Amino acid sequence: MKQKFNIITSTCVPLPLENVDTDQIIPARFLKATTREEKFFGDNLFRDWRYRPDGSLNEDFVLNNPTFGGQVLVAGKNFGSGSSREHAAWAIAGYGFRVVVSSFFADIHKNNELNNFVLPVVVSEGFLKELFDSIYADPKMEVEVNLPEQTITNKATGKSEKFEINAYKKHCLMNGLDDIDFLVENKEKIERFEQQRC
Repeated sequence: MKQKFNIITSTCVPLPLENVDTDQIIPARFLKATTREEKFFGDNLFRDWRYRPDGSLNEDFVLNNPTFGGQVLVAGKNFGSGSSREHAAWAIAGYGFRVVVSSFFADIHKNNELNNFVLPVVVSEGFLKELFDSIYADPKMEVEVNLPEQTITNKATGKSEKFEINAYKKHCLMNGLDDIDFLVENKEKIERFEQQRC
């Protein structure tokens, strides 16, 4: 069982770039790993932006800026495009993000995030812009992401939006269940169903 998801209130990390693809999230050279080692993937999230070719830290990249931090990544439109690699979601979760906010997600990446207990929150472009403005005006500002109510609130302005989520994935997130956990939880119902078919 994984960490249950209910209401998260957190500061944000802004990444106002559009069309961020999965190769930028986790470069292809790290895909040789076949097991999900969260620290390894988290350490290499946005690797080619966080580090220069000589391996030195790129102080200009937001993850290296101590001004920003938190469990919420606020990203530009069309986040997670490109290949279907699940490693991208592993890297986001491994870094410690629990929520990614964008005005549009690539479908496969969106599902990969949900499968790895990261909540992708789709907001309007106007709400996203206001969120970026609020973060840059005050990096200590917080958002509240309320999964039971399916709302996200910019606590700097008080404005909220509703977001959509698949009912099954919502249940799994709120109860800390992956797909296997869900089947085990419903083992008796499945067995009864099978007995009724005989």
